[in-house]
Amino acid sequence: MSVYLYPGGFRLVRKSGVGQALLHQQKALISAGIPLAQTIQESSIVHINTVFPDSFLIAFTARISGKKVVYYAHSTMEDFRHSFPGSDQFAPLFKIWIKWCYQMGDIIITPTEYSRNLLTNYGIQKPIYVLTNGVDTDFFSPAGKEHHFRKKYGLSDSRQVVISSGHMIERKGLLDYIFLARKLPQITFFWFGYTPSCLIPKTVRRAIADAPDNLIFPGYVTQEELRAAYCEADAFAFLSLEETEGIVVLEALACGIPVLLRDIPVYREWIPEGDGVWKARDINGFINALSNMLSTPVSAFKGTGRSIALSRRLESVGKCLASIYEKEGFLSRSKKEETVL
Repeated sequence: MSVYLYPGGFRLVRKSGVGQALLHQQKALISAGIPLAQTIQESSIVHINTVFPDSFLIAFTARISGKKVVYYAHSTMEDFRHSFPGSDQFAPLFKIWIKWCYQMGDIIITPTEYSRNLLTNYGIQKPIYVLTNGVDTDFFSPAGKEHHFRKKYGLSDSRQVVISSGHMIERKGLLDYIFLARKLPQITFFWFGYTPSCLIPKTVRRAIADAPDNLIFPGYVTQEELRAAYCEADAFAFLSLEETEGIVVLEALACGIPVLLRDIPVYREWIPEGDGVWKARDINGFINALSNMLSTPVSAFKGTGRSIALSRRLESVGKCLASIYEKEGFLSRSKKEETVL
């Protein structure tokens, strides 16, 4: 028994949460002792993470070849809206398309109960499992301030810094983030992430061009640079309007940085407010929350955020995947015995 992680479209999504999720699956499976196949022919289980046409064809090919298909539902119609040019108009068609894709799976895996409820309401009939995308809690962890991040950008220890990360699109809350930076010129803001200019709506491009000087756009950075920012900044603000989970939120929680979230349904079920986590719904709420965050010493927090991240570490994800395979009859007897042992 071996698993093939279909890499189709990875070049397009590698700088996104979907690309990171695929890498997490690789680490999770290795941690659980589940062999990874180098080709689809060698595999008995195929994981698919994207909804491009080639992904649909691979799922179809795998099914008729007698292989089991695990389709990851990272995308929904709801989080397709307010993203790329024309996304609002094409959202209903996108919903039809992703239903076709997901139903090619023998089973579907989605990261939260919230996203499972959306898929169920779409009328999808296949078994839908909830399993977090996970986070590498060994890599993303609290650390002493080594000043790599602050030195790179010439920031003193006394300068208050707020960071965020994601595609440069409206749905990620970028317009509110820009407005927030304008309202708080005494704070330095960073937005990490890259989106090709042709995929950024004109309104967002104009807002970025007119952003205040205290907001810096470094573009896409390495995981090491992002970890340094989590550990050395004063707060992480994720104002996304819609998510199925949000891997960057898990990374921030794992690093122990105070986190500000837009109060949207996906987080109500598993991230409680308090002990280093603030939630708000609008600009005034974000401003008030940041004021409280930046005036509260980190030593006052008990580590709830880190505990949430640890419950979603990749080793746990790997064990859960093995359990799902076993429940669905994907594992050979010998592999079942190894998993139990």
